[in-house]
Amino acid sequence: MELWEVQMSSLSKRSIETLIDLVEIKLSCLDVFDREDAREKACLENARRELVAMMAAKRAIAPAAAFEVASSSL
Repeated sequence: MELWEVQMSSLSKRSIETLIDLVEIKLSCLDVFDREDAREKACLENARRELVAMMAAKRAIAPAAAFEVASSSL
């Protein structure tokens, strides 16, 4: 299990969405002029991918958790 998977539960969906928005804003404003800028862009793109994966995992867990609660009350 990756560290972000453990920490994911401490971030709400809204927080993850906000972070994705902030990363996308930064990416849209970034002008690549040198290697350092290219590294920063790559880092931001990676962060965005990780955040999107976290959001997908949150969405997958939520319906499963709701199903478990519904099933246990039967």
